[in-house]
Amino acid sequence: MKKILPFALLSLSGLLAGSPTSAQTSPAKPPVDAAKMAWWKDAKFGMFIHWGLYAVPAGTYDGKRIPDIGEWIMNNGKIPVARYRAYAKEFNPVKYDPEAWVRMAKEAGMKYIVITSKHHDGFALFDSKVTTWDVVDATPYGKDLIKPLAEACHKQGIKLGFYYSQAQDWNHPGGQASKGHWDKAQDGDFDTYLDQIAVPQVREILSNYGDVDILWWDTPQEMTPARAAKFKPLLDAHPKLITNNRLGGNQPGDTDTPEQFVPPTGFPGRNWETCMTMNDTWGYKSYDTDWKSSETLIRSLADAVSKGGNFLLNVGPTAQGEIPAASVERLAAIGKWVKVNQASIYGTTPSPFSYLSWGRCTRKGQQLFLHVFDYPANGELRVPMSNKISRAYLLASPAKNLLVQPQKQLSVVKLPTQAPDPINTVVVVEFEGEPAIAPPPITGKQATASSQLSAKEGASSLLDGDRQTRWTAAKGEHNATVGVNLGKPTSISCLIVDEPWQPWERKQQQIQLQYKQGSEWKTAADVKTGGAGHIAKFSAVTAQEFRLVVANKTNEPSLLEWQLYGAE
Repeated sequence: MKKILPFALLSLSGLLAGSPTSAQTSPAKPPVDAAKMAWWKDAKFGMFIHWGLYAVPAGTYDGKRIPDIGEWIMNNGKIPVARYRAYAKEFNPVKYDPEAWVRMAKEAGMKYIVITSKHHDGFALFDSKVTTWDVVDATPYGKDLIKPLAEACHKQGIKLGFYYSQAQDWNHPGGQASKGHWDKAQDGDFDTYLDQIAVPQVREILSNYGDVDILWWDTPQEMTPARAAKFKPLLDAHPKLITNNRLGGNQPGDTDTPEQFVPPTGFPGRNWETCMTMNDTWGYKSYDTDWKSSETLIRSLADAVSKGGNFLLNVGPTAQGEIPAASVERLAAIGKWVKVNQASIYGTTPSPFSYLSWGRCTRKGQQLFLHVFDYPANGELRVPMSNKISRAYLLASPAKNLLVQPQKQLSVVKLPTQAPDPINTVVVVEFEGEPAIAPPPITGKQATASSQLSAKEGASSLLDGDRQTRWTAAKGEHNATVGVNLGKPTSISCLIVDEPWQPWERKQQQIQLQYKQGSEWKTAADVKTGGAGHIAKFSAVTAQEFRLVVANKTNEPSLLEWQLYGAE
């Protein structure tokens, strides 16, 4: 589980759709049980907890710092099974306070918690009867860690979820291991492992801790339809259980799971949740101090919710049972913001705007909540819809109305000279009718390409508003161009591209946005992506013809969606 990309932008409401890629690819989804999903869609914000034995080495093995994320240290460091098991004797979380953890999540504005009941190292945080590789039998602590957390969640009204690694297990014979086994003690039959460890343990976590609301699968290596079906009776026995799309075996689950990024064009019409770390690791690493700012996290929450998604923010406790101080500080800052602005988050629907140069938007009926990231220097907030605005005010100061000046195709809301909240000032706009918004300049246009892999992966896919289609250059090519004629000179100051990979795949592409001036092509933006989409803002240029020059050193250039915008 890598580092967040630059902020992605809003999608055209109801237009774009998408799915995770690689190991997380989902088939076309059937309708999701609306009643089951209702609480989750309203909740918007949850806490992810990655906790396990990996917190003991905390990123260091044999005196060496092991690269990458903390919970993968056994695999990345190729630690022998017997050597890794010895860490259990050092796992004694005497400072663990589940009541305080749940209270901290609640005060941060989180409505649900998902904790790693068993991660890829196979170590269970609960009292499992099918193995001794658990916290009760293998550690000096000797007590179930899940039970008191479940009780605290139920007591404090927080929904409860369990992460469970169904396929990868680096300690039990037969479990899968990314890049293959490195210790003969890991060898065995995968189906036997599923039958004797994974399926019985899932039965345990769904049976022994009261109401469980979410089951979060991960890395479905070698999970065929027949293997996924082994879990079906358990899932059928819990019809209200929400599951994600990582079980494998072509099982779509209920939610999509973009990891470490908010999709640039969202997944409208689908249930999805961005999971994200506060630093660069999920499991605790003593020396990872690359913390995201509270500003980044608050804006990421608003970003995800504005596109119809949820936000699952991670903490990685220490082996002593403490949530790192830097995480505690950030949770408190988020909670302070949410307390004032909760109406703009909970129970909202996606933004009706495809793009806002100054921030994001959420909706609740006839109210728009305008999340202003880039506060206008002149105090004039341009709202690009022609509807009559009956009232506008700051969410933090609802008693005082703001002046609204209607103009052609938009309204200007007069804001205070100074930003009330420099991170995210929320302005509420009450309006009449359904939002009447001009389409983006690229809508309805035809894209062309220097080459394409096939008719199915042609240039037309770039502008079709469907994130499940793509354009890919011809086989073997590493440089390609796609272009569009907007029909008339148009001012453009923002580029958004969506890509078919995940951040950890490191499928970087170099993309130049060029515009035609006379007979000459000039560059408006030059960016290196992380493979999962990108946004670039730049000084406005006016032109009729634009093109993308895309270079990919390892694969054929490929894009899911391409969008261009100007200011409001």
